[in-house]
Amino acid sequence: MSPVTPLPYATPPGGRAQYRGRVYVQHTDEIPQNPPTPTSSGHEPTTVERGSFCTARCSCGWSGPARRSRDRARTDAAEHSAS
Repeated sequence: MSPVTPLPYATPPGGRAQYRGRVYVQHTDEIPQNPPTPTSSGHEPTTVERGSFCTARCSCGWSGPARRSRDRARTDAAEHSAS
């Protein structure tokens, strides 16, 4: 594991700094980059909650009906992904 470089403490212009702890920079070359893997049909279905309703949506623009049952919305997404 490579060392992490601390940033010097700096006061913002015209004011007092709020945070007095240390801030560290994590180098991006240390973080593995894993792109999202698309499903075999090219669809990326997800569920979105709005209040007490849950809706299945897809990256292709498809949107299922709003449901109170999260499980049924997940089933809608799975059925769309299979089609």
